[in-house]
Amino acid sequence: MKRGEELKQQLQRTIDNKTKPLGALGRLEEIAQQIGLIQHTIKPVITRPHIVVFAGDHGIAKTGLVNAYPQEVTAQMVLNFVYGGAAINVFCRQNQLTLKVVDAGVNFDFTSNPIDVIDAKIGYGTKNYLNESAMTITEAEQAIEKGRSIVRQLAADGCNCIGFGEMGIGNTSSATLIMSAITGLPVVEFTGRGAGLNDDQLQQKIDTLQQVYDKHALNTLCQQPIDLLSRVGGFEIAMMAGAYLEAVHLNMIVLVDGFIATAAMLIANEIFRVTKQQSSVPGWTTLIDHCIFAHISHEAGHEKILRHLGVTPLLHLSMRLGEGTGAALAMPMIQAAVNFLNEMASFESAGISNKE
Repeated sequence: MKRGEELKQQLQRTIDNKTKPLGALGRLEEIAQQIGLIQHTIKPVITRPHIVVFAGDHGIAKTGLVNAYPQEVTAQMVLNFVYGGAAINVFCRQNQLTLKVVDAGVNFDFTSNPIDVIDAKIGYGTKNYLNESAMTITEAEQAIEKGRSIVRQLAADGCNCIGFGEMGIGNTSSATLIMSAITGLPVVEFTGRGAGLNDDQLQQKIDTLQQVYDKHALNTLCQQPIDLLSRVGGFEIAMMAGAYLEAVHLNMIVLVDGFIATAAMLIANEIFRVTKQQSSVPGWTTLIDHCIFAHISHEAGHEKILRHLGVTPLLHLSMRLGEGTGAALAMPMIQAAVNFLNEMASFESAGISNKE
């Protein structure tokens, strides 16, 4: 019997022997087992949990064809993160999570101000993919490697549990195109209102994205994730994909946030697959196996992609904010799963008769 299967059975026996009816803690039991498998132990721990928000601008946003807010809002929101005024700041403070903000490619120079932003800028926003590729292959690879590097540093500092968020006006459009290309489902299936489009604007967004899909022949790129990223991705999405890959490589607990974060995870999963990377857990063949999906976004298409992947998120709060907010809200549930596994009495230790 493989060591992984032995550990899985040992974790299940430990969970079942807690002072409760079998399965009474529901999803928390599944999470506890998943975390134990990731950390290769029946006594997992969470240390220095982080939320990392990657920010980047998109050239398509300058046209106003797919977005309700102007591109400048990306930089303004990054400053809001830094100064502690955003929802993600509130939830991180509440749950004692460390927040890191990364400039992956915002069309703004933050270096002129002494603010706490990780400078990983690939460029001042991507190009307009209506006319040309969003970035070069080299830029996509650089962004992926920077995402890996950021996670490696956080892990070296003691973090073993991480969630990723994003900020970038126009990035629901990139996410829509990526999901459509990888799944083969129509663009319209994943196209939503983003930050607040009306009906006419939504139809314009659908028409624009279909034009982009056809121009770049995205239906031919489902198994070429780096090329797909270069055509229609964002620097923040590429960097987040690299962060997922490194976090899984380091056996970290990984929380997937919402719509855009899921698109980045899809890219990472395709890279994981086409490069034939190996899971540290026997029987796990995809990056998806290592991830915990925090919530189901209210953004159109997120429920469809989660159903396509066959995963069930922890929370359903009709949120569509991004920023890693779903991951931050789900983090206490991850801690609860670890705590009950480590601290809850067994039938033997409590002197309670087991039903069996």
